[in-house]
Amino acid sequence: MTRVIHTGDTHIGYQQYHSPVRRRDFLDAFDAVIDDAIDGDVDAVVHAGDLFHDRRPDLSDLLGTISALRRLDDAGVPFLAVVGNHESTRGGQWLDLFERLELATRLGAGPTIVGDTAFYGLDHVPVSRRDDLEYAFEPHDADHAALVAHGLFEPFAHADWDTERVLAESTVEFDAMLLGDNHKPDRAEVAGTWVTYPGSTERASASEREGRGYNLVTFEADTAGGDDPVEIRRRALDTREFVFVTAELREGEGESRVRERVREHDLTDAVVLVEIVGEGDPVTPAAIEAFADEAGALVARVTDRREIETETELDVSFADPESAVRERIESMGLSAAALDIDETVRSETIADANVRETIKNRVEELLDDPSTFEPAPDASDDEADEGIEDDGDESEDAVAEPEDAVAEPESGHGTESGGRDDDDGDDTVRDGTVRDDRNGGEIDDQDGSKAGDGQVSMEDYL
Repeated sequence: MTRVIHTGDTHIGYQQYHSPVRRRDFLDAFDAVIDDAIDGDVDAVVHAGDLFHDRRPDLSDLLGTISALRRLDDAGVPFLAVVGNHESTRGGQWLDLFERLELATRLGAGPTIVGDTAFYGLDHVPVSRRDDLEYAFEPHDADHAALVAHGLFEPFAHADWDTERVLAESTVEFDAMLLGDNHKPDRAEVAGTWVTYPGSTERASASEREGRGYNLVTFEADTAGGDDPVEIRRRALDTREFVFVTAELREGEGESRVRERVREHDLTDAVVLVEIVGEGDPVTPAAIEAFADEAGALVARVTDRREIETETELDVSFADPESAVRERIESMGLSAAALDIDETVRSETIADANVRETIKNRVEELLDDPSTFEPAPDASDDEADEGIEDDGDESEDAVAEPEDAVAEPESGHGTESGGRDDDDGDDTVRDGTVRDDRNGGEIDDQDGSKAGDGQVSMEDYL
């Protein structure tokens, strides 16, 4: 029997709503998973990608993660993981650093045996690279096998990856696919194989209303008295309270009615998201947010749907303006260089006085590779894929060695409402059969110091 914690999408370092407290919440949630693993007598922790929210995590987030992994290692519990779209870099993966520190195992095409189960890994690969993938995995002699992968797989919402094809073309027969990227916990059986997402460990968007947690997966013959060798149970995490308030106004009602609805809830240390619908008088969102703050809320955001519904047909929320800006930028078809510069300009860790010099340095680096300035393809062809876009360049097939397997991040994530935005990326399958050997079209993190105060890059370590 093998019992593992299946988690993912921890997004450590995400300063949601520009709140340092929320940033700490994401690391605390990961710590809670590690605590449960140490106390719960499990054989391993399996992480399905997006350990970090950003490819350049702050030093405090990096050190906090290492501290948690050391506690897990001291308890004798291995940490197995794949690389997600958020954290992947061109010059080496953070997971490789943890592996060198003997704190983690990066899963790939070769089996990693834990108990009686062989675990394999598939890092995130952009849609444009998947037609070239050959799902060739090395054989094993364990009783069970599981594939850990990061992406939006069928039959779940917003899927862009054909699960049946993966299973049919794989050279190993899998009992389960343990997935990451979709923040909504779910499971389904596809071609006799269990396919499951544990969901995110903290709410990364307003759409993630249900409680957060992870999966406890057991591999054992005749599990639960049946013929199914896999048992999947849901475990909850105690995370930051979110209070969702819907204020439906009738004609003549306004701010006082919204206050009444907000007052019905305990707002102490909570993230409070207020939605105003219906008719009624104009309401100033800032006044309601201030009212919630005075009532003890950690963060308060108000979205007045009435204005959007009456003046346009667009559904725009100001609960997370950074997400709205990012989505608009990704839809503009900008080059990889332009996206990199935009990220630098909007980075919260770069002082205003240093932005000009930082941009100058980044442009000088990017000029070495003119292809980074080529516009992205027309995004209209990808609208059906929930805003996913790729750079359209195909690559030659080659065998990727562990130290060569690198991937460029994608800027969004698979939230419960979809809306994951893919950045142009150079992703590869670790120890697998596909690698992109292009030298151009990608952003190379040359100097961690240029990423801004407090941020570090892989080149500082690898």
